[in-house]
Amino acid sequence: MAQTDDSTPSAGDMFTEMLRIQGETARQMIQAFLPEAASAVPADSEIRDWGESAQKLQAMWLQFHEQQASAAFGPDMPVPLFIDPAEWMGLMQGWYQQMPLLDPRRQEKLFLDGMALWEDVLAQYGLGPKGEGHPSAEPHLPRTDKRFADEAWREQPVFALIHQTYLLLAERVLEAVDAVEGLSEQEREQLRFATRNVLDAMSPSNFPLMNPVVLERTIETHGENLTKGMERLARDIERGQLTHTDGAQFHLGENIACTPGKVVHESELFQLIQYSPTTEEVLAAPLVIFPPWINRFYILDLNPKKSFVKWAVEQGLTVFMVSWRSADESLADITWDDYVRAQIEAIDVIRERLGVPGVHAIGYCVAGTTLAATLSILAQRGQEDKVASATFLTAQVDFERAGDLKLFVDDTQLDLIRQASKGGYLDGRYMAATFNLLRGTDLIWNYVVNHYLLGEDYPAFDLLYWNGDVTNLPAKWHEAYLRDCYRDNLLVEPGALEADGTPIDLRLIKTPAYVQAGREDHIAPPESVFRLHDYLSGPVRFVLAGSGHIAGVVNPPSAGKYQYWTGDLADSLEAFVEGATEHPGSWWTDWLAWLEQQGDAKVPAKGKRAPGGKGDKVIEDAPGRYVAQR
Repeated sequence: MAQTDDSTPSAGDMFTEMLRIQGETARQMIQAFLPEAASAVPADSEIRDWGESAQKLQAMWLQFHEQQASAAFGPDMPVPLFIDPAEWMGLMQGWYQQMPLLDPRRQEKLFLDGMALWEDVLAQYGLGPKGEGHPSAEPHLPRTDKRFADEAWREQPVFALIHQTYLLLAERVLEAVDAVEGLSEQEREQLRFATRNVLDAMSPSNFPLMNPVVLERTIETHGENLTKGMERLARDIERGQLTHTDGAQFHLGENIACTPGKVVHESELFQLIQYSPTTEEVLAAPLVIFPPWINRFYILDLNPKKSFVKWAVEQGLTVFMVSWRSADESLADITWDDYVRAQIEAIDVIRERLGVPGVHAIGYCVAGTTLAATLSILAQRGQEDKVASATFLTAQVDFERAGDLKLFVDDTQLDLIRQASKGGYLDGRYMAATFNLLRGTDLIWNYVVNHYLLGEDYPAFDLLYWNGDVTNLPAKWHEAYLRDCYRDNLLVEPGALEADGTPIDLRLIKTPAYVQAGREDHIAPPESVFRLHDYLSGPVRFVLAGSGHIAGVVNPPSAGKYQYWTGDLADSLEAFVEGATEHPGSWWTDWLAWLEQQGDAKVPAKGKRAPGGKGDKVIEDAPGRYVAQR
């Protein structure tokens, strides 16, 4: 754990002190507002016992972060800010000193608001100056949050006061961030992000002594829940990654990534899977899917009910999938040029294999960004007909409004990432931690509470298994991508970037395009994805899907979930939504109808349309070796 000077406590001391303060605050509030309930307060010795258990758990949590950092980045490398809470505290110390919340007038207002809040909350229980001894049948508290949805947070006034006070404080602190003077907009966004994450970590729901649900479970199980949680935490420390699901329940090629097919081509960077047809005829133009190499390809083939791949095959498409190889030292020199060349290689292999002039291509997330560059290069080379249509799933080319990920691309962050990339590649756990942090309440603290504190069993959830199946990234590509796209936004400047020796100009792309965005996407915000149509010269169909970066894409029609919006293109996403038509269910069927409009000719599903048949040399069964490499 990083050490600080004598005037600044270590992260471990901070959490210990936080526990003490929380416990003392609870006792003071009870004494001040609930003297008649003072006998219900645990004795000091009991509180110390709870505190010791809580401190052990918090210490193990901090040890998890420390060992994760050490395992991923080496003992001599600086720890990324979001790994070590002490680093966050140190970075923000100067900023917080400027916060208006420290102004005596604001402090006085916060105190008065807090007193008013306490009186109003206590009145719901018939206590305090406004209570008059008449408790409400069902307390109605002014602030709600899913972390405090359990009835236990409202059954006793002390826990209602604790979480309502926390929500008030969090609200005021976040408001104060916008009033800090002397910060650039980038620094202000970083402060907002850091503040949200620190506040999430400080939530009383994360501490055994302050969480009534955990207290009840601990009493019921005689502490077995905390013992089980500590054992799990020890295992996670060893593996260097937070566990989200029961991974033993999933087996590649058996109950996940199990659509039948063959690996028909491979290079050092990718394997190309062709899936076996299930219809007598198929669309003449085959489909190739380029998934993001930040994750495993089987997000689009999770299980038979959710699989986009299986569904597309059943609709009469010849489907190819690129399975990217997780980076190791042998891929240290891989750059964006190599991914562009890989996309062109896959397209050419499919064209030659099936004897077709062009393919339909899908690019998901970063692979969609790269597909745009690939299309520009093909256009300049007079080879645009190699791609009959292009589908962009949650893909960005204009990164001006790229969301919270832009917070990780200043010079300091890029330097940390550079130093963290051992052997020419970035450990996939680094990116997993980053994405988890973007939704810390859902992807970090929710699991801390459920599985470390409450001791609940892990769910067998395929999406979470995929989320934890991390991939390593080539360091040169990763740094250039963050710098050139996220930080400097060069991809939309004609000729500012090049790949494979050819300048990139997105305006040259005339390929018919289908652009899909997720309305609640926090990784590729919809207003950022929407801008893609501004740079394409061909016909564009834009579709806004319900939900986010994953569920907005992986939404089979049979599920009957969410919705999507279609309409005429407009100057802004807001204007598009105002004039759009909402449709229930999945956008997949809309996409298929659009794809068939690009050419509906069909051919028999025989010969090399059915991989692995007589005379067809293939490498191995799907899902192949690369997806299993760590």
